[in-house]
Amino acid sequence: MENTVSPVDWAVSAQPVDYEEAVAFMEARVAAIAGGEANELVWLLEHPPLYTAGTSAKPGDLLSPDRFPVYTTGRGGEYTYHGPGQRVAYVMLDLTRRGRDARKFVCNLERWLIETAASFGVAAGTREGRVGVWVERGDGREDKIAAIGVRLRRWVSFHGIAFNVAPDLTHFGGITPCGISNPLYGVTSLAELGRDVSMADFDSALHLAFNTIFGPARQVSAPGLTAGPAA
Repeated sequence: MENTVSPVDWAVSAQPVDYEEAVAFMEARVAAIAGGEANELVWLLEHPPLYTAGTSAKPGDLLSPDRFPVYTTGRGGEYTYHGPGQRVAYVMLDLTRRGRDARKFVCNLERWLIETAASFGVAAGTREGRVGVWVERGDGREDKIAAIGVRLRRWVSFHGIAFNVAPDLTHFGGITPCGISNPLYGVTSLAELGRDVSMADFDSALHLAFNTIFGPARQVSAPGLTAGPAA
């Protein structure tokens, strides 16, 4: 388990959050954490349907540019989708307190997602050369159930993870997710795998796994931001 000076703040937004407002909040919070003026924070939310382009995104991987809003973002990775039914967790942790080991940090994010999936009876894991967390589907097929895209500033992390609980998987059709076009590799969700999981129950499992891997997290009020448009 990681050692921290104090418990990590853990906030959950009940309504969809506008993407640009979320990023602006993260930028300010990361600066405050780096300056010793705020606690570390994990912020759970959903976004209205949208696509984001990471720093490695290729223009040709945006297949339907007019389908949903598209945002260029500073996180690592390529194109991804966010929308209702997908749990996004923005992870703002001070890696100076945690050893300044970026590789270990990403491995711990992967462990967090894998342990959360396992709590619902889903065997997930990482794959060499493919970012995120995957499940086997048989006949050589594998589907991604969770994505990771992070950035560090002054050794404080931001952006984070996205786990497919029960999103509309057809919405991923407007992009080549994470630049992977091999037809053997797709996307899935707990719902598609036959797990009927409420977002509240998923959050409880996510919280428990976080406590095991990163240390204790305490519930705080969510940022008071404008809700995004309805899906």
